[in-house]
Amino acid sequence: MQSLQQKASEWSGINTDDAFSIDETNLFNKLGLQTFINLSTNFYNRVYDDDEEWFRSIFASSEKENAIQNQYEFFVQRMGGPPLFSQRRGHPALIGRHRPFPVTHRAAERWLHHMQQALDSTPDIDDDSKIKMMNFFRHTAYFLVAGDELKNPNQQVPCKHAAGK
Repeated sequence: MQSLQQKASEWSGINTDDAFSIDETNLFNKLGLQTFINLSTNFYNRVYDDDEEWFRSIFASSEKENAIQNQYEFFVQRMGGPPLFSQRRGHPALIGRHRPFPVTHRAAERWLHHMQQALDSTPDIDDDSKIKMMNFFRHTAYFLVAGDELKNPNQQVPCKHAAGK
């Protein structure tokens, strides 16, 4: 049986080394707190304005301001900064925190679409950091999809990246 990390690598097309290359550079020191706040604000403005009702509905029970804060605090903590998220909310436990939501292949791709746009339109993030961050986000999104399948093991819909493999 494949591990969640193996499934994430297969489905995302990102190997584990590339996904965790964010650990080679302290991106928090490089980019600063405000950049992560800007990225998360940009991202969630896109999510809450998404044309697709099915996607917006995933976030309907969350206040946008709380979603922004949760995300930037997690990113700061995961990318070399202080443990803001853990201090306020406890261990990130990503799979458990996302359990109430339908974290499907389709939802992951839509999330990643908005994150790529947010990264591309956040001017303080250099190209190398964008690549490292997007590799981490893509792999982590599919890690969460694999985790979601633990609650619904009959949901075996491959993503576009896995279809050709």
